[in-house]
Amino acid sequence: MESPQSPEKAGVFAPLTISTFRNIWLASLVSNTGALIQGVGAAWVMTDISTPGMVAMVQTATFLPIALLAVPAGAIADMYDRRKAQMAALGFAAIGALVLTLLSFAGWVTPWILLTMCFLIGCGVAIYSPAWQSSPGEQVPPALLPQAVGLNGISYNIARSFGPAIGGLIVATVGASAAFAASSLCYVPILLALFFWRRTPPPARLPPERLTRAMMGGLRYIIHMQPVRTAIARSLISGILGAALLSLMPLIARDMLGGSARVFGLMLGFFGIGAVGAIFILQPIRRQGNERVAAGCSIAAAAAVAVLALSHSLAISSLALLVAGAAWMIQMTTVNIAVQLFVPRWVTGRAVAFLNATIAGGIALGAVIWGMVAQDQGTQIALLAAAVCHALAPLMGLILPIADREDAARTLDEPLADPEVKLGITGRSGPIVIEIQYRVPVGRAREFYDLMRQVQRIRIRNGAYGWSLGRNINDPERWVERYSSPTWHDYLRQRNRSTVEEMSVQQQAFAFLVGDSEVAVERWLERPFGSVRWRAESPDQGSFELPVEG
Repeated sequence: MESPQSPEKAGVFAPLTISTFRNIWLASLVSNTGALIQGVGAAWVMTDISTPGMVAMVQTATFLPIALLAVPAGAIADMYDRRKAQMAALGFAAIGALVLTLLSFAGWVTPWILLTMCFLIGCGVAIYSPAWQSSPGEQVPPALLPQAVGLNGISYNIARSFGPAIGGLIVATVGASAAFAASSLCYVPILLALFFWRRTPPPARLPPERLTRAMMGGLRYIIHMQPVRTAIARSLISGILGAALLSLMPLIARDMLGGSARVFGLMLGFFGIGAVGAIFILQPIRRQGNERVAAGCSIAAAAAVAVLALSHSLAISSLALLVAGAAWMIQMTTVNIAVQLFVPRWVTGRAVAFLNATIAGGIALGAVIWGMVAQDQGTQIALLAAAVCHALAPLMGLILPIADREDAARTLDEPLADPEVKLGITGRSGPIVIEIQYRVPVGRAREFYDLMRQVQRIRIRNGAYGWSLGRNINDPERWVERYSSPTWHDYLRQRNRSTVEEMSVQQQAFAFLVGDSEVAVERWLERPFGSVRWRAESPDQGSFELPVEG
């Protein structure tokens, strides 16, 4: 990895000085362009062969797979080689794009076939996306992570600035089948870039978790990490509201501006140009605080959507789309950066996946809602209603404010040594019960208790369950913290998941100890009655040491 500029001098494009990131970023720009060309073709074909409600359903078919598959995809990104996961997912999407091309050339595309193929291609993209979005941490230094996340965000929007226009031109001149063919070819560069990425995977001390347990671990972390939980909740609202413009744009082009596929492509292009231009102001704007940024973006989006609802001029609508694109990009990127800065690397893929699933689910749900409103009340009424909702969205900051953070969460440089074990257990043995004994001055009991509530949240989000804190009624200085892990391997994972900040909190708890007293840690293999099949002839392995697991 090349040495970047110092963090103080690093600009928004500094990650592009690192060849690995640059190659994958440029290739993703091409693949995003292809995806948008396909989107224009699909939306315009549906506009020709079906109703407004079905036109909006193209967005639902595209984004629903992300809502359904992003969470397991995020777990896969954290558990396995992210490079291989991306290649497999993109290969599936490329095959789907090729099949859609062949069906289109054969003249066999119907509304439901089109939605099905959009859904299948979206499945590949859904599995690819968390691994791609969580990869910058392996490609650039931590100081450049916010810039790298921002650049990944604008990759799609740069493609949006010219991809839809290209798509519209292809559809208008040679037909949707050619647009689908061009989309298929655009997967080749990113597959090659990933193939030549010489990723160095971190050494695996333990086998990967089971998929379901990894998914639940990611969900548990988000639930017990308040800043991440709040940011993801706000993204759901943004997705529902943003779906109005994203899903109804073909109808704006056809019904309100009297345009063709070319006009639709130009509109998407202006939306993308606005998003790309926003990257130049993203860094200074972020200094105002995430919540102020989100509120400002909502107000700007409200104004832009209202103008689009009332305008019948392509020039005026294009200016409104510039503002809407900038507001959308800044808001989504701000939330994405916030999430990635708050979570450690071991759960980044899952956190990004939950964010993607929430946004995609919001867009899919919003597309259905706004499509129904447009079909019943007209496109203009639907857009005006969406503008009012955008204007009211900043009120959510009163109950769900987006927290600020500048530095990425950092885990320990070296893993903790495995505890000494003399009982013959395996990695799947469990549950494991941990008892930690503290001796704390009576006069500091309240302070200690308040701090241990923070320790509780840390333990639970890192994988523990059944946490409790007890105090000896005969010896008030003596406290016992208890928690459990499902298996021995789960306990070893949990021990090494703490960030530097979380370890600092635990060290503060140790600072309460009386005099020269030390923390006493005991670990127990719990054998719940009824689950033990310990026959009389079975040997007791307690006299053998467990081999150290590498």
